[in-house]
Amino acid sequence: MKTILITGASRGIGAATALLAAERGFAVAVNYNKSKESAENIVEKIRLKGGLAKAFQADVSNETEIIQLFNQIDTEFGNLTCLVNNAGILEHQSTLENLTWERLQRIFQANTLGPFICCREAIKRMSPKYGGNGGTIVNVSSIASRTGAPFEYIDYAASKGAIDALTIGLSKELAEDGIRVNGVRPAFIHTDIHISGGEPGRIERIKDSIPLKRGGLTSEVAEAILWLATEQSSYSTGIFIDVTGGR
Repeated sequence: MKTILITGASRGIGAATALLAAERGFAVAVNYNKSKESAENIVEKIRLKGGLAKAFQADVSNETEIIQLFNQIDTEFGNLTCLVNNAGILEHQSTLENLTWERLQRIFQANTLGPFICCREAIKRMSPKYGGNGGTIVNVSSIASRTGAPFEYIDYAASKGAIDALTIGLSKELAEDGIRVNGVRPAFIHTDIHISGGEPGRIERIKDSIPLKRGGLTSEVAEAILWLATEQSSYSTGIFIDVTGGR
């Protein structure tokens, strides 16, 4: 059975992706940091439909915990077919002049360094040089990587810009190893992340500036992720799907 690891899969886009991946025949490693109950609920939903899933706790901004996570998946599932780098954070809206060193460290450790290390560990499972059979990596970026998110999340935007560069560069490094690397750039999706940014109603405030005049659903992002994760996109690597309502 194919195995997919989704970081930050206890809620939002990650949870929707986990549920859809199970429907598409994957064994699902549901990673979470603090929300054990939510992660176990996702696992239970998958199992009730006859799927295979297990929750794995790990803070993916911590290298040691990332390595332990991958080792646990080796033991539980025995192989890894796909990595979805979904976990990410943002903090309250701010201009750059008010950003602290500590905040920047938190943002870049979670949103940039963590995915880099997750990719490294995935390569060690997927690459033929390590005995693997290839696979796919899908990096969840953001349209903020293109807009810069001025006056709100410029640090978050920069961390996602690095993920875009990672996706392009790594796709070329790994093409001959049979590992495809692609990205999804969502925006204005109905998730709890807007609470973290200090404006739960942000989508309602800006929806008239979105060509489709509404926010997006986590299930709509999950569909893009799963397309890139599977052989349906077998001739695509180093590309991005923007799920942004036309913005």
